[in-house]
Amino acid sequence: MKILADQNIPFVTEAFNSLSSATEQDEVVLFDGRQLSAADMPGADVLLVRSVTAVNQSLLVDCDVQFIASATIGTDHIDFDYLASRNIQFANAPGCNAISAAEYTLCGILLYAKQQNIPLSELNVAVVGYGNVGSRVVQRLNAVGINTCVYDPPRALLHKDIDYVDWQKVVECNVVSGHVPLTVNVDYPTKLMFNENFFASLAAGSLFINTSRGGTQDEQALLSQLQNKKLSLILDVWQNEPSINIDLQKQTLISTPHIAGYSFDGKCRGTWMIYQAACEHFGQPTRWNPDSVLEDKDMQNIVQFNPDADYPLWDLVNQVYSIEQDSARLREGMALAASERALLFDQLRKNYPRRREFSHYKIKQAGISGSDRDMLVRLGFNLI
Repeated sequence: MKILADQNIPFVTEAFNSLSSATEQDEVVLFDGRQLSAADMPGADVLLVRSVTAVNQSLLVDCDVQFIASATIGTDHIDFDYLASRNIQFANAPGCNAISAAEYTLCGILLYAKQQNIPLSELNVAVVGYGNVGSRVVQRLNAVGINTCVYDPPRALLHKDIDYVDWQKVVECNVVSGHVPLTVNVDYPTKLMFNENFFASLAAGSLFINTSRGGTQDEQALLSQLQNKKLSLILDVWQNEPSINIDLQKQTLISTPHIAGYSFDGKCRGTWMIYQAACEHFGQPTRWNPDSVLEDKDMQNIVQFNPDADYPLWDLVNQVYSIEQDSARLREGMALAASERALLFDQLRKNYPRRREFSHYKIKQAGISGSDRDMLVRLGFNLI
């Protein structure tokens, strides 16, 4: 069996090289996700991609691929109608990087609160989108005492699990965080939903975070508003990736190369989810398991929590993940020539440092109050 796989899917060779048989090795061929073309497809039985590869008729027209999977949450790069017309089975990895993206969002909000000297209790965060990521963002913000509200009209029509708010309430908050898929031909399209009216409605000094898709934000409208009003921006996604808008990037508090969900745990989880789906499709037992690679014995995993520090939560999360370092790497790269910046964006994604989720770390609970212990557990840390 020939398996084409994006080179940035971790452990994809180890997982898939015995997909069809325990006794025979399958051919796993790695490719650059932005360079894959129809010429590469003949002979392929399985195609494994990430969000940078458009899967459509022009890619698949001359091949007989049976199974396609994307090791991502988002699916806006997939032409489902064409796959259905060819009876090609598809799977993705919903929720695989949700914890990572939620932790990134929390870190960004804590940095903003620290830099603006705003008590967490005075933050009002509108979470736009209450799916795998948005719901985890709300859980973590509630755990640390930050006020939240949720906007998600499509979900509100089907679920009464929480009190959803209208758009007016969203723009009244001093923090807005986007966690939506990129959609167009639906009742509530998200393409360019963060538009000129939205940015004009935000109060000066507000924070806008986007970790969803670059196509949800109108970057020219945002730049126009920034000429007259100061806004804090944390942007992980961009229009026209990897050729991002350098004028906008220069005006951000934090700017990163679409890596909010790039924890090592999340990426391995994505591989595991599409591997399970492939095994089920081909009627094979699972022979690979990510537990051994996730057990990182060489990584220091004891961290300190000092409740008496000026910014205890920021000091804690900064020990396990430096969002500022991620931003600094992109910022430095944007000083390159225009022809090199797009390559740098992709290189930062490809060579992203191994980042572990909060659940990898342990905190000694001696001297920590019961309420703080509860908060730390709710954030995912382990107490010892």
